[in-house]
Amino acid sequence: MWPWEHAAVGYLLLSLGSRASGRSPPSTAVALALLLGTQLPDLVDKPLSWEFDLFPSGYAVGHSVFVAVPLGLLVLALARRTDRSSVGIALVVGYWSHLVADVFAPLRGGGGPMVSRMLWPVVVASPYQRDFGLGRGLVYLGRFLADLPSMDVTTVLVLYLILPLATLVLWVLDGSPGLSAVASAVRGVR
Repeated sequence: MWPWEHAAVGYLLLSLGSRASGRSPPSTAVALALLLGTQLPDLVDKPLSWEFDLFPSGYAVGHSVFVAVPLGLLVLALARRTDRSSVGIALVVGYWSHLVADVFAPLRGGGGPMVSRMLWPVVVASPYQRDFGLGRGLVYLGRFLADLPSMDVTTVLVLYLILPLATLVLWVLDGSPGLSAVASAVRGVR
C-alpha cells in the first residue's frame, strides 16, 4: 500500500472510533502520533532492506506481529503511566492498522490475504529479484502510474480515490488536526 493509504486507513479507524465512543476528534498530538504509527513499519523495514540489505524484503522486523504486539502493549502502558493514553492509542492504532492493511492489500489485485508478511522471523519473505536501493519506491510508483490508464475505472475510483477523499473530508470535519504543527514546522525550515 502507498503511504497515504496507510495514513487514510489509520485516520478513518481512529476518528470513527473516537466518534463512536463519544470522544472528541483527534488533537494535533494524536493525529501526528497516528501518522507516525501508520508509516513506522515501512520507515523501519524499507531502508533496512532496500538500502542496507539487512533483510531480503521490505517485510521484516517492523511488520512482524512478534514485534508489533509487545511493542504496542509497551507503548500503551507507558502512555497510560504518563497520562498520554490518547497519543499512545493513536500510535498503536496507526502501527497495527498498517500491518492489517498490508495483509489484505493483495485482495485489490485478485490475490488472497498475505498473513505471512507479519510473521518475520518465522516466515522470511522472498528476496527481491533486482536491487534498486532506496529508489525502489520510485520504481514502484512509476509502475503504478504506468498501469493506471489500463485499470478499470471503478477499481481506480473505489480503491485509490474514495478512501483518501473520504479520509480528507473526515479530517477537515475534525478540524484538520496536525495541520498547524506541520505548517509551523515548514515555516521553521524556511
